[in-house]
Amino acid sequence: MSAVVANGLSFHVQELGAGPPLVMLHGLLIGSLASWYFTAAPTLAQRHRVRLFDLRGHGRSEVARDGYGVGAMAGDLEALVADLPGPIDLVGHSWGALVALRFALDHPARVRRLALVEAPLPPSKAGELTAFLDEVEPAKVLDALPEALRDAVAGGRRQAQRLLRSLQTLLFETSLLADLRAEPDLADDELATLACPTLCVYGDRSACRPAGERLARVVPGARLAVLPGGHYLHLDARAALTDALQEHLGG
Repeated sequence: MSAVVANGLSFHVQELGAGPPLVMLHGLLIGSLASWYFTAAPTLAQRHRVRLFDLRGHGRSEVARDGYGVGAMAGDLEALVADLPGPIDLVGHSWGALVALRFALDHPARVRRLALVEAPLPPSKAGELTAFLDEVEPAKVLDALPEALRDAVAGGRRQAQRLLRSLQTLLFETSLLADLRAEPDLADDELATLACPTLCVYGDRSACRPAGERLARVVPGARLAVLPGGHYLHLDARAALTDALQEHLGG
């Protein structure tokens, strides 16, 4: 698979391995399917058919001017997994975790197991980015990123320039930030209806950690795993995160 059209947009899709279907979603802005492709996905693909895709506007997927809210992206997910048999396993990081959570709440029969990595609740705290990006000039986006993000994208001038163009487009030519700020929190009563086995993974240095504690308290049977690191656990604690996901998902 490579380019798949869904909801009127072209999405970049990749698959690895064979077995029970597992779909992994990345976070906003610097995220792409590469976030998982070069970290946990190869190991998980030893026992699963792993499907990865770039969210709308990210990586090699088509840029939409709007539709960056959780509900719209959950609609993208629904369209992109429609061909997969049986219930699927879902893993999401940050905003991708919120999309996975929304899908699991809306389509409980379609989800076997769920893993939420650094899901931000309330959603307006996603990625801890909006507070300082609101006032950033387009040409200074990379300089404004937190140090951990700058390090993560320090792959050479060409990669940095490509990322800069992508960030400028998302931040200044789409509704992404407005959609992020407008995203409502989930009520505990709705979270309590989540029926599938759920793993919540958070970094011990992450500002999102209270969200994990809330999810573990409210979601029936949810388990909280706290790993050494910050918001980007696939970079900070790659092996530990992969082990936690593998244990939760089984084979």
